[in-house]
Amino acid sequence: MRRVVITGAGTVNALAQDVPGTLQAMAQGRSGIGPLAFRDVERLAIRIGAQVQGWDETRFSPRELALYDRFTQFAVAAADEALAMAGPGLGPATGVIIGSAAGGIATWEDSYRAVFQEGKSRVPPLVVPRLMMNAPASHISMRHGLRGPAFAVSSACASSNHAIGLAFRMIRDGQAQAMLAGGAEAMLCFGGVKAWEGLRVLSPDGCRPFDARRNGMVMGEGAAVFVLEAAEAAAARGAVALAEVAGFGMTADAGDIVVPSGQGAAEAMEQALAEAGLTPQEVGYINAHGTGTQVNDRTEVAAIKQVFGPSASHLMVSSTKAMHGHAIGATGAIELLACILALRDGIVPPTLGLSHPDPACDLDHVPNESRRAHLDAALSNAFAFGGLNAVLALRRA
Repeated sequence: MRRVVITGAGTVNALAQDVPGTLQAMAQGRSGIGPLAFRDVERLAIRIGAQVQGWDETRFSPRELALYDRFTQFAVAAADEALAMAGPGLGPATGVIIGSAAGGIATWEDSYRAVFQEGKSRVPPLVVPRLMMNAPASHISMRHGLRGPAFAVSSACASSNHAIGLAFRMIRDGQAQAMLAGGAEAMLCFGGVKAWEGLRVLSPDGCRPFDARRNGMVMGEGAAVFVLEAAEAAAARGAVALAEVAGFGMTADAGDIVVPSGQGAAEAMEQALAEAGLTPQEVGYINAHGTGTQVNDRTEVAAIKQVFGPSASHLMVSSTKAMHGHAIGATGAIELLACILALRDGIVPPTLGLSHPDPACDLDHVPNESRRAHLDAALSNAFAFGGLNAVLALRRA
């Protein structure tokens, strides 16, 4: 089994439309949450989100725009940046796995409006290719001539962690030399936010993970894509490793469709540690799922304590969702950038909005300001509706 490293990264999110800007915002503790701006937003009860501002679609040709929903545009741009960072020499057998929870929801909404609201009898001929979940993986593959395994993963908020974890396993086990993996989501439209409003889990005034005053999550959008490859192949072509993906754990709660189980989360963390050959004492940072809902935050903290025991008191456990929002299927990929910031640059990103700690969330949540630290290993947690858990274990390269 081979070691697997990350040699390229790309992103579009509410903090920035590239990796350097995103890492800088995370280090500075800036938030991308603000007022939403799109058609019919005034009909929503929730009008805040982490929206990508100033997105320039003209980077794509008219033919591409006919095929690219907003979530595909984000993924393609992120993949372009990741490949540029990784450098030449990956080869055409490279594969692509992109996770998404909703796919081309803006395309669905535009088509429904045309048929039901405007009374039209026809929709554009390319609606199906635009909205399909595998559109980003397919377009990244075609754009760069990548003929390895290419497919989509959809597991709600764990989608991108599942995508990255599967890519890691394929390379480790010799099924691929290199893979692009990550997630993309663009649910910030009237229908997307209205659907989440119905669940009554959205905050009207901000995301405050682990804070006693927290009242829900804030939705975000964007994408992050990474180049993963065998360590020896990366070294042979002179690529610089950002971090090593050392282990992956995935479980199902087999419980409730929306209420998380601490046991399922704990087992996923234990699997990731075991596969990476890490002890709890070796992990210095966890990027928590940390949505800012009452049940999720307390359940996750309890699961971390179960897995790490006495070592939990020495862990730094922050949630970056108060900065980039909960980007649903893309959120784990964006949060992997936070782990790279911690491992490579020695900067642990903060949990914003944490001024009244919940007594039940009594770990070191790095409140409000980033922290300098030398770390050797980190975990990135993603726990999704449907009881689907996906945890990545990372080492400093």
